[in-house]
Amino acid sequence: MTVPAISLTTPVGPSTSSGTAGSGAGAGSGAGAGSGAGAGGEAPLLVLGPSLGTSTLLWDRVVPALAERYRVVAWDLPGHGAAPAAIESFTIAELADAVADAIDGPFHYAGVSLGGAVGLELLLRHGDRVPAAAIICSGAAIGTPDGWHERAAQVRAQSTSSLIIGSAQRWFAPGSIERDPDLTGRLLHVLQDTDDESYARCCEALAGFDVRDRLGEIDTPVLAVWGDHDGVTPEASAREIADGVQRGQSIGIPDASHLAPADAPAATATALLEFFATVSAERAA
Repeated sequence: MTVPAISLTTPVGPSTSSGTAGSGAGAGSGAGAGSGAGAGGEAPLLVLGPSLGTSTLLWDRVVPALAERYRVVAWDLPGHGAAPAAIESFTIAELADAVADAIDGPFHYAGVSLGGAVGLELLLRHGDRVPAAAIICSGAAIGTPDGWHERAAQVRAQSTSSLIIGSAQRWFAPGSIERDPDLTGRLLHVLQDTDDESYARCCEALAGFDVRDRLGEIDTPVLAVWGDHDGVTPEASAREIADGVQRGQSIGIPDASHLAPADAPAATATALLEFFATVSAERAA
């Protein structure tokens, strides 16, 4: 089994000083997350997953609100951000194993697009570790296998720079680039700087990802989130997840496209905080 190399940010939020690094092989070059959610009086741990071609930067505008209540960790895909380049192929399920290996104890999870696909695999493979998960701008299958293989070939031939214009159009809602030129510009630079082979291998992992016929196995509370302007994983994709799992709900975020945490950070943070608080209250009742 392949355990891809990912990287983790240092936890931020309440009681982060006593955290200990995860020991899994997937921890890669980043700092590991601390012990289990709520252990020893610490705030619960919340792990944030990326979209293809982005990095932990995607969550920059959301983390401050989340870190008021949670110890927050974000992770990078192989060859993205701070993570080392991929040296062999991997699956979405193996990425989920890498995340689980890199984290000690239970954790809430929220992931965008590919990171949301990893979230579904986490629930299928490590559901006892994840009390609740938010699957954002994602799907139980994303795109088509042919489309992903074509994009992998394009990147190997022309680099990720060839994706900049199309990604800007897919990623951001109308007006987002004008409202926040700094964050949107930096995210596009992350895409340009991403290792080409690692990006292509992520595309191939998505080509092989389809858990639509397994959603019913998931009994963890799930929030499926869509952006109103998202043409990649629209409302129907979120509702398919929410309707397919045993305990699902869905919500749309106005003024957001495929990267909701960048387009609408306040609305994204509010949706996550309300969802995780509700799940925690139900568990405590």
